[in-house]
Order: sequence, then C-alpha cells, then structure tokens
Amino acid sequence: MPIIESTYNPPFLFKNYHFNTIYRPLFSKEKATYSRKRILTDDNDFIDIDLSKVNNATTIVIAIHGLEGSSQSKYIISVVNYLNTRDIDVAALNLRGCSGEDNQNAYSYNSGKTDDLELVVNYLVTHYNYKNIVLLGYSMGGNIALKYMGETSNMPSQLRGAVTLSVPCDLKGSSESLAKKTNSIYMKRFLKLLKSKALLKKDKFPEYHLNEVAILSATNFSDFDNEVTAPLFGFKNAEDYWNKCSCKQFISDIKKPTLLINALDDSFLSQSCYPVREAQNNPMFMLEMPKYGGHVGFNTSYFRKDLHWSEKRIFSFIEQIIN
Repeated sequence: MPIIESTYNPPFLFKNYHFNTIYRPLFSKEKATYSRKRILTDDNDFIDIDLSKVNNATTIVIAIHGLEGSSQSKYIISVVNYLNTRDIDVAALNLRGCSGEDNQNAYSYNSGKTDDLELVVNYLVTHYNYKNIVLLGYSMGGNIALKYMGETSNMPSQLRGAVTLSVPCDLKGSSESLAKKTNSIYMKRFLKLLKSKALLKKDKFPEYHLNEVAILSATNFSDFDNEVTAPLFGFKNAEDYWNKCSCKQFISDIKKPTLLINALDDSFLSQSCYPVREAQNNPMFMLEMPKYGGHVGFNTSYFRKDLHWSEKRIFSFIEQIIN
C-alpha cells in the first residue's frame, strides 16, 4: 500500500493551484507562541529552534520550513497550533540565517544540508525525554527530511518517522519548473530574498569573491546556485549541487515509516518530483498524490478559521507511526 489514495477534495476556488498556493500566506492571521533555544554548532555558528509546548507531551515534531521560510511561515504556525491541540510539542527549526539574525559563516543552508537537522535531533534526545520524535518537512525542508531519513544509518530509536509535503524530490526538475513564465511571481520573490542575503555575505566575507553583478543579474535558480550556493558549499556548479542533494536517490534506503504528499497540480514540481517507482519498491515509504493542493496549499475554507486538511492528515499519520 505504498501509493495512497488521497481524501483531499477542496472547494471550487482551491482547485486553482495558484489560489491554493498563495491563499494562506496572504490571508492567514494565525500566530504562535514560542520559546527560543539556540544550539551552537561545531563550526562556530548557531541554529535557532522555536519551541511550542503543551503539558506532559510525549511526542515532539521537528517542523522544517521551505526556501526562505522560518518558524513564522504561515504553514508552520498553522501546524504548530493544531498539533498543540492534540498534545504534541513542536520544535520549529529555523535554518541558518532564517531566524531573524544572520548566521556567523559565509554559508547558511541548502536543500541537502542534513547535518544541522541531525544536530537538532540529537539535541532533543539529549536534553529532553520525549518518547517519540517525528520529522515534518515542507518543500525544501521536506527534501532535507527525506534525504536525512534515507542517508542516516544510525538514527536514535526515538525518531519514529517523517511526514513531508510539496517536496522538490528532483532539484533540477523543480528548478526548471520554477523557471517557467507561469511561476515568475514566485521566482522573483525567492530571488529577491536570496540576493539580499547573498549581497550581505559578499560584504561580510570578501575572501569568497562573490560576484555582485552576477548575483544581481540572476534570473533563475541555475544562475543563483552557480554563483552563490555552489561555491559557498564546495559544489562544482549548480548541477553538481542538485545531483548530490536531491532526496529522490535516498528514498530507497528509508527504513522508518515516511509519508510524502505531493499535489499533482503543484507548479513548483516537475514530473520527476513524484517518486512513484521508489514508493512501489519501499514499503516504508508512502506516496500520496492529491489531484489538487498547489504548493504547500491544501486549504479547505475561504473565510473562516478552519482546520486545514494537511494538518489533520499529518496528525493521523503521526498517530499511526507512534502507536
């Protein structure tokens, strides 16, 4: 049963993938209450996690945001609040440079940097007494989670599994999809944020010789990753980065229950981002492909506060793997 039939059937307007994608960021008014923990890294840097806790919880979810997101992303806040009502704690992971304060090194995060996630998992095991830890990754954060689940051979017993949504399992394919004209509004927003951070790094770390003209002229992820991501992280070029960090190649090695939900109308994803064969060949990896959903959308209500389908689905899978 690795290919799961989805129950998501949204109202009419949410059958438009653009509307479903942008609705929550534009209209959600939810807020979350966090306490911040700073974890120091071996490379003289730090990772900030924002905890949202309830009394006597035995399960904690590590929520990992997407590209240029944070613990303040609307989809993170929504799942934090929902899981808290189900007596589950959440550690919202802010990837390096995404917590509101620039990190200490020239490099920050990338789609395959799993060592920071491993550090957070081990921190929770060492400093808390949770019976169950579950990973929850959205978009790029989902790629990190799936790669970690497949490549890590000695993960703690408390880590029960993972849930991921809207994941660019093939980074090259996703990059090419986002470069299309139909996605220009998203590409421009991503690049605006990424360029701003890259120029700050250029000024703080001149020894890396980042090219300001090339950064400013980047029009897609290929341009940006060639000029910034690849040199800062030691990859040959963008394609080398994409090839080594795409989670799809690691799915066959996943050994704990893991769910991927990728909507078939997600304009951020190429056909290669739907790992059907991998799901068919690995009983620990479950793939759900709703007809609708957009990118990290899955909305169910227009005008009133409502529990979103994805939050309910995430919780049901967590219940399944911890009981």
